[in-house]
Amino acid sequence: MIAVVKSPSSVGNSCILRAANGTGIQGPSVSFRSNRSKNTVRRRNAGVVSTCALSTEGEQAEKQFSAFDRVSILSEALPYLQRFRGKTIVIKYGGAAMKDESLKARVVTDLVLLGTVGIRPVLVHGGGPEINIWLSKLGIEPNFKNGLRVTDADTMDVVEMVLGARVNKSLVNLIQQAGGQAVGLCGKDNDTILARQMVEKDIGFVGEVTSVDARLIEGLAGQGYIPVVASVASDGKGQALNVNADTAAGEIAAALRAEKLILMTDVAGVLHDKDDPESIYAELSIRKCNELVEQGIIAGGMIPKVDCCIRCLSQGVAATHIIDGRQPHSLLMELLTDEGVGTMIQG
Repeated sequence: MIAVVKSPSSVGNSCILRAANGTGIQGPSVSFRSNRSKNTVRRRNAGVVSTCALSTEGEQAEKQFSAFDRVSILSEALPYLQRFRGKTIVIKYGGAAMKDESLKARVVTDLVLLGTVGIRPVLVHGGGPEINIWLSKLGIEPNFKNGLRVTDADTMDVVEMVLGARVNKSLVNLIQQAGGQAVGLCGKDNDTILARQMVEKDIGFVGEVTSVDARLIEGLAGQGYIPVVASVASDGKGQALNVNADTAAGEIAAALRAEKLILMTDVAGVLHDKDDPESIYAELSIRKCNELVEQGIIAGGMIPKVDCCIRCLSQGVAATHIIDGRQPHSLLMELLTDEGVGTMIQG
């Protein structure tokens, strides 16, 4: 028996076929993970966890699991735990998952769990909303140009303070309270992230990453610490530069030769129809990504995220993922379950 899983708004190439025994059968031009379960579509239709679930809904869903369910989940996770043990996984953390305290606690718990079982997580974070709050407190109007934060000297001071101190040390503290070991740093430390100031006019101290010296991060991860890295770079001459957190995470992943890069976002993944969260692509190749960009399906803010993933893959990272950070435990569900929750991009 064959189960056809198709979004009502998706046609033709967006159709995904799954065999009843859990084996995937590829549709006309859509790829997906052949080891993913036939009966989920990310478990949305089954009603276990909604893609846009808030933490309260996630708690209710978790209560539905029996003791046997929980043991079965652990059993399903075993081959993934074995596969990723000793591997480095870089996670970019930002968006709504940083603003909701219950979601933040779940992300931290997931990181500690990964570290406990021998996986080496590296957390790279931004903190745009927190920056805006502090700019307002100091009477500085947040300003953006072409999607980039205009970063004059005063704004750069606030960015460095918020990302390198408040947000970074808050995450380190949460990880340690959850039983993990963490060390906070920013790209300026040991010139870990070097960048050059962008040439666009009137955007100030905004940089594009030129190189990453991963020795400090690698040394910390190798000793069992979770490195927590703020996306502030150095120009090599002592000047701090504001860099995109996705890009910083991608370049760190490449420098570490990480097994995976995971971008936690405010969308379910790459969607065939941006207005239909059910039309998610489970797996994409670089070639298919380029086709979707040409077709206008991958557009807007998703383009730089996909470009970041493709650049990582070209530099030796094994796989990249775009997942919804608003979904409780999305990190573990993407890494340690057959069906996953987001979009995986591979070469």
